Amino acid sequence: MIPLQTNVEILQPPFTIDHNDKVLLLGSCFSDNVGTRMQQAGFDVLCNPFGPLYNPLSIADCLRRSLKGDYLTDDDLVFNDGMWHSWYHYGSFSAVEKERCLEMCNESLQATTEFLRTCNTVVITLGTAYVYHLIEEGRRGRVVSNCHRVQPNRFERRLLNVAECRDALWALPIHNKRTIITVSPIRHLADSAHGNQLSKSRLLLAADLYKEQRSLDDMENARGRYNFSTYYFPAYEIMLDELRDYRFYDRDMVHPSPLAIDIIWQHFQNAFFSSVTQNLCRQNEKDYRRTQHRPISRQ
Repeated sequence: MIPLQTNVEILQPPFTIDHNDKVLLLGSCFSDNVGTRMQQAGFDVLCNPFGPLYNPLSIADCLRRSLKGDYLTDDDLVFNDGMWHSWYHYGSFSAVEKERCLEMCNESLQATTEFLRTCNTVVITLGTAYVYHLIEEGRRGRVVSNCHRVQPNRFERRLLNVAECRDALWALPIHNKRTIITVSPIRHLADSAHGNQLSKSRLLLAADLYKEQRSLDDMENARGRYNFSTYYFPAYEIMLDELRDYRFYDRDMVHPSPLAIDIIWQHFQNAFFSSVTQNLCRQNEKDYRRTQHRPISRQ
């Protein structure tokens, strides 16, 4: 038979995942796609507790805050379009009242802190190497996770280099966790097609450097025995090569379609789940769909 697609080789991970594990997922909205599938399959997961985070500096900063219990204050909020917003959270945490916004944001931080204590696996999905610095007192200040449609002149947009992306990953306080790194297959065409490729390439290089360093450290800690705890899952490559067709994109031609997400999710299962775990996933998914079924009213 003539091959009609390029298959991406997925290497055997150094660990498996089952329903006894607790998994924290952080990163772009692709983390939400995988996290939602895992929840429906019966896993104990915490998915994007701050909302989607796109760049490695924001992911590292939110994890650092959670680990240290560094709660948000008034200085971390901005008022725009009649609502209060957090520089570190998605728009779903915004509120008309400042106190309510702070309360929701700090509740998410506390939930992440508690989950981090007991989870054993972290999935990081990198979306972009572009960051937005808040201009504070006339100088480049903190990197924000979301601009919340604040005036563009309040930010400096910058493309991180490979070393900065790698260092941000290395700053993640998860060195005692099993880690899965992936690059989001969602295209950031607002950066232009060329800019998106520059951004993704830096993330790919940084992820590879991070994985290599973690592997070396694991070997040293194990006194010469291989004990790799970091794995790169090729979601980006699957989308670009195996699913190289616009029928696998949503109507915006940027996000993967539901079918593409299902295919990548199946690759994820095949990589990390045993046949027993996959069977349990199918049963849990069936039970979930049953709970979502709405009976037809005959009144």
